Amino acid sequence: MLQYSSRSIFSEILFTNQWIGVIMTELNGVMDGVLSPETKHELITRNLQEVLGEEKLKAILKERDVKMYWGTATTGRPHVAYFVCMTKIADFLKAGCEVTVLFADLHGFLDNMKAPWELLEFRTLYYEAVIKSMLKSIDVPLDKLTFVKGTNYQLSKEYTLDMYRLSSLVTEHDAKKAGAEVVKQVSHPLLSGLLYPGLQALDEEYLKVDAQFGGVDQRKIFTFAEKYMPQLGYEKRIHFMNPMVPGLTGSKMSSSDEDSKIDLLDSPAQVKKKLKKAFCEPGNITQNGLLSFTKHVIFPVLGDKGFEIKRKEEFGGNMAYFEYDKLEQDFANELIHPGDLKTAIEGYLNALLQPIRKEFESPELKKLTSQAYPSAPKNKGPKAVGTQPGDEQQDISPARLDLRVGKIVSIKKHPDADSLYVEEVDIGEDKPRTVVSCLVGLVPQGELHGRLGVFLCNLKPVKMRGIESQAMLMCASREDPRAIEPLDPAEGSQPGDVVSVDGFENTPDERLNPKKKIWETLQPDFKVSDGCIAEWSGHEIKTEYGPVTVKSLKGAGIK
Repeated sequence: MLQYSSRSIFSEILFTNQWIGVIMTELNGVMDGVLSPETKHELITRNLQEVLGEEKLKAILKERDVKMYWGTATTGRPHVAYFVCMTKIADFLKAGCEVTVLFADLHGFLDNMKAPWELLEFRTLYYEAVIKSMLKSIDVPLDKLTFVKGTNYQLSKEYTLDMYRLSSLVTEHDAKKAGAEVVKQVSHPLLSGLLYPGLQALDEEYLKVDAQFGGVDQRKIFTFAEKYMPQLGYEKRIHFMNPMVPGLTGSKMSSSDEDSKIDLLDSPAQVKKKLKKAFCEPGNITQNGLLSFTKHVIFPVLGDKGFEIKRKEEFGGNMAYFEYDKLEQDFANELIHPGDLKTAIEGYLNALLQPIRKEFESPELKKLTSQAYPSAPKNKGPKAVGTQPGDEQQDISPARLDLRVGKIVSIKKHPDADSLYVEEVDIGEDKPRTVVSCLVGLVPQGELHGRLGVFLCNLKPVKMRGIESQAMLMCASREDPRAIEPLDPAEGSQPGDVVSVDGFENTPDERLNPKKKIWETLQPDFKVSDGCIAEWSGHEIKTEYGPVTVKSLKGAGIK
């Protein structure tokens, strides 16, 4: 197995034990002492991006300790960015806060069914096991925390009545706006997604807390709660917001984007491989997920012990940083090489993950993991294993789309339609295909001529003002303000190269049956990630040379 640093196994164990010893000394020492309201305030707010209700927080701290909760919807598998929340929970406990951890199982189901009902119980148990394991890995005492499952109180008569009361006050606009950064956005949203912010607001009352803690992506839900809870006769709460840690690709670290995250159960070899590919441009301190993780997880956990970067004397020798700002400054000035930073983070990260990996080697937790996240069978053809004739609609997947790289070898305006281009496109066949695109006024003709694009090639040909279009140029599209950008295949791609969706074995239909609405069903989940990577339902779209991207339209739909 690959080693994740140059230290021996013995020294690695010693390093881990020393590090955990530092954490225990700091955490227990602070908890045993009596802290002033000012010290508690500093612990509660350090490394937060924003606090709503600062004066109320100060007033409570003068009288008593703060009661607060952190909730997590039990959807995709938690990843290392969850350590940002875990280290803040450690801060809250040091400050004497009464902390509740909510496993929001009902939220997971309501969020566009990210957690199917039949998997809900298993995923909730998995989340509880893995989050407790994370907390133990940084020596947060579990007996200081209260753990609650959402459906233990969210299905009660009183809670349900409050949901009805709230629904009579909240507009569709406000509900949709509140969930815009959290609830999965699709072209035809389910009603369940509109209920999500209301439940999160009510949780503050039913958990009897002073404050709620979450990522800054929750801000619209927090302000929603501040607006509507008083209208139900309930108190307005304090809201603590963590910054969002960028993923390995530079965008938000997400459970649905495999390349953006490191899973809590990834092996040392997988960690090494992912860190090696991680975006870490020399001198670039913005959207740098590795630096953000170091700031919000490693430094708080290390306490007074320095962050060590080990390197050969000829490259400047070993370095120890006791303040994050100095590390960031040296990286910005290119005094630290990205490779050296990655190696250092690799060691600390594996020290964090090793206790979790070891705990999840038990047969019980291995079984729970497979129950919560069963492996999907690879798509081998138009029909899934076990489907019966007439069940084709049950197996609509992107594997059925014939997506290919094409080169626009000529382009002109349609003779009978001012908004249409007529293109001749080389997609690796004996002769070019004719493609008609409604892009006049949106994409300059000169930008299209000679460029590579991604084309959907198994739609039924259709005549557009008398000219038959034999494929469709795939573009990212935004309505307000109106903008369109064609998808860009990875550098090195050639006409005719297959474009696939990660995790799906490409087995396209010879021609999509228009009556089955296959493309129409799949299309709403084609989107652009925050890192400008084309995706289907969180799965990367790619050629053999790398991901398909767009120039700038983050979050746009693809059609």
